[in-house]
Amino acid sequence: MNYQLGTVDTLILVIYGLIMVGMGIYFLRKTKTSEEFMVAGMGIPSWAAGIAVMSAYTSSISYIAVPGKAFDDNWHPLIFALTALPVAWFVTKYVIPHYRKNKIISVYNYLERRIGDWGRVYASFSFVLFMIGRTAVILYLSSLLLTSFIDIDIKALILIIGILTIIYTLMGGMEAVIWTDVLQSIIMIGGLLFSAYILTTEVFSKPDFLIQNAFDNNKFSLGDTSFSLSSRTIWVMIIYGVTENIRNLMADQNYTQKYSSVATEKKAKKSVWIAMLIYLPLTAIFLYIGTTMFAFYSGGGHVLDPSILKGDEVFPYFIATELPVGVKGLIIAAILAASMSTVDSALNSSATVLYLDYYKKYFRPNASEKSSIGFLRWTTVVWGLLGIVFSLLLINAQSALDIWWQISGIFGGGILGLFLLAIFNVNIKSWQGIVSVIFSVLIIIWGTFLRDLPTSYDWLECTIDPIIIGAIATVGLIVLALTFVMFNNQKPKALNT
Repeated sequence: MNYQLGTVDTLILVIYGLIMVGMGIYFLRKTKTSEEFMVAGMGIPSWAAGIAVMSAYTSSISYIAVPGKAFDDNWHPLIFALTALPVAWFVTKYVIPHYRKNKIISVYNYLERRIGDWGRVYASFSFVLFMIGRTAVILYLSSLLLTSFIDIDIKALILIIGILTIIYTLMGGMEAVIWTDVLQSIIMIGGLLFSAYILTTEVFSKPDFLIQNAFDNNKFSLGDTSFSLSSRTIWVMIIYGVTENIRNLMADQNYTQKYSSVATEKKAKKSVWIAMLIYLPLTAIFLYIGTTMFAFYSGGGHVLDPSILKGDEVFPYFIATELPVGVKGLIIAAILAASMSTVDSALNSSATVLYLDYYKKYFRPNASEKSSIGFLRWTTVVWGLLGIVFSLLLINAQSALDIWWQISGIFGGGILGLFLLAIFNVNIKSWQGIVSVIFSVLIIIWGTFLRDLPTSYDWLECTIDPIIIGAIATVGLIVLALTFVMFNNQKPKALNT
């Protein structure tokens, strides 16, 4: 299904791409050192850093997949956003003071100080693999959108969007990342609000009052309240939301590097709260769009094309068929902005981790600024290309949001457990920590791959919802580590704030 963009809409997209590259060129002049590339010299205002943290949460995953999830199911993704608020309190009270006191840029350096070199290597390596998965999902979703409007194969679109993002990220470093994130967020929010307005005028209008169809189908529900871990219940989403948000704000370089780019601890805390206070209502609007699209296409003469088989495709179809010329181009630019603002962060943070945790630590501790900048830029390119390759493998995915949640759990489980041990000063021997990590990885393998087994192997099968396997692996790691502590006749030290 293809709806060709007109001249005006195409021109809007071209201008948007040129602006992004132009900003990269502008900040190239201001990025002369490795610190400027990684944290922009710690000169970013807290409001801009907060918007940048928020943009890491909201990508094409939010713009396409979250409305798609609301269209297919209900509002259960809102629970994820709600759990971010208590997590933000925990991170600003306990985590950020630790990081600022120790002048942390790579959060995995913190693990080395608390639990040993092996913890830093494992967590940083898991993170950079995780960023490849994140980049892949985002590139796929934004390219999926454009296939509705441009007669270009989705593989070619993945290449174009990926390479464009690589170019401005490698030139301008973190300063380009944050200020393009600010611009992209403004475009994204504007497009989102306009789409919500158009749908509202349609589904609340008389005599049809189509929104009633959404109520009749329980589309505003937050999910099943039963105490089950085998389906997408409210309790599953709370578990997932708490663990994933803690991992994001405490153990994910993609987020911590942004609030590390401000001058003081107070500004870092402020940036996190700014991010949360924007992210929560935005999530509600994403879900509202999905629900109102369900109402819109469930009556009143509006019919979905029969070729649409999954919720991820509904919002692109709505944009293609219902929005006017000019506005259509702005909305597409907004979704691309959401995508690129997350991909650029993933690339910059991956380069930072590879530089600080491997290149400078193990290979060239006394590397010159020239070689450091060169390494940071080359790894930005390499990681971007890897994200493109894996994005091509997602083309036949059923639900990109479900795949993203599973990727998050797989790579995030062990990392989060180690950070919780570190922040609470749990003192275990290196071999005990390694065994605990291996145990958590085995839980992840069990929960991810041992499903739908033959009847004779029912006893081995995992029936737990895949998105909380990472959380269960985290619990497993911590329980085993604390068992070792008891075995060593030691107690966790009190939290040192």
